[in-house]
Amino acid sequence: MITRRTALALPVLAPLTAPSLARAQDWRPSQPIRIIIPAAPGGTADISARLLAPFFQTHFGQNCVAENKSGAGGTIGTLEATRAAPDGHTLLLGNIGPQAIAYSLFRGLQYTPASLLPIAGTVRGPNVLVVHPSVPANTLPELVALLKREPGKLSFGSPGVGQSPHLTGVWFNQATGTEAIHVPFRGAGPAAIELVAGNIQYMWDNLTSGIQQIRAGRVRALAVSSAERNPQLPDVPAARETLPALASFDVNTWFGIYAPAGTPRHVAEALNRAMYEWHQTAAVKARWTEMGGTSLYGSLEQFAAFTTKEIEKWGSVIRKEGLQMEIG
Repeated sequence: MITRRTALALPVLAPLTAPSLARAQDWRPSQPIRIIIPAAPGGTADISARLLAPFFQTHFGQNCVAENKSGAGGTIGTLEATRAAPDGHTLLLGNIGPQAIAYSLFRGLQYTPASLLPIAGTVRGPNVLVVHPSVPANTLPELVALLKREPGKLSFGSPGVGQSPHLTGVWFNQATGTEAIHVPFRGAGPAAIELVAGNIQYMWDNLTSGIQQIRAGRVRALAVSSAERNPQLPDVPAARETLPALASFDVNTWFGIYAPAGTPRHVAEALNRAMYEWHQTAAVKARWTEMGGTSLYGSLEQFAAFTTKEIEKWGSVIRKEGLQMEIG
């Protein structure tokens, strides 16, 4: 289990700064670009990729296709990306699960951090605790009381074993001394569909993908996982505000583009430069604000350092608790 004593604050990248133009403009793709999304449609990874693909298509003058390859906590799509030619034509829209948590959580993982080259982040944001309207709990403390009255009877969904919403749920149950049945899905979209249908009772969803369901009244938000409230949901408390047991509760999730290891520097620079320009567009800025997220752009070195810190952070948490799982 993940203890409430372990701080999971997300490192902050440096302010958005333009990358060097030295060789970034030298490379152009010679064939269509493929962005592998290691999750099902409907989640933040999918949203990010489908925002980026048309920009790449215009920017580089080549078709760009986003393709979902979900399953096994994002490791199936990731493994496919690591086996692609390192020429800039196959990219991965990765995330905190398969690109940070998975390395320590899963036994027998067939790729390592060295299998991928970090290019640039897309978006980061908190998870949000949402319940089906039928659940008789209007606050997080009321949900905890319900879980304690009926241990092991309520179920919570996630976009897959080892993903941030799953481990947020694990940490929440451990910290509050509650029990619930974990139901993994092949992405945030399918999990949200089952929650709206009432087939699961609650979940920690990425706010960036779940905010529309909240605004539409299809689910009820009880708390966010970040240390502070989110400006898009100012009336929803941070979980750490609600109970002393959650005083150290602080989790954010994130997404970004990776290329197969061995991708030439000038190719990586060209992709990073394109993503810098993408982050500057009014449409992307508005989309992140609407979703309750924040830009995660950084230089090649910044995003690589960010990824390494995330791997180390989650590795420390998982090793302390002896939490290991089979890929499945």
